[in-house]
Amino acid sequence: MDTHLIQNEIVRKAFEAWQRADTAAWFSYFTPDATLLDDGHPRDFQKFSTEAIGRERFTRLDKVEADGTHLYGQFHSDTWGNFKTYFKFRLTPEGKIEQLEIGQADY
Repeated sequence: MDTHLIQNEIVRKAFEAWQRADTAAWFSYFTPDATLLDDGHPRDFQKFSTEAIGRERFTRLDKVEADGTHLYGQFHSDTWGNFKTYFKFRLTPEGKIEQLEIGQADY
């Protein structure tokens, strides 16, 4: 998948780690206390990542917004099937991801 549309380098690298199911690399881009919102509801970021990486992935990246921190695309989950989703990353001033917001997209 072509990731050149993701202008934010940290988000691009984290996204690429997710796509290749590299859990160690994925976690390296986040703060130790990173949070997760799933359709607006808090979830355990560590547990979600560990369970989803390798079983969930983007199949197509459709659009990128907010200076490369909001990603929208087609998604496949081995559990839930195929659907449109978003990943929205919030970074600290130091360049670590402190929050990931995910959910079903309606673009």
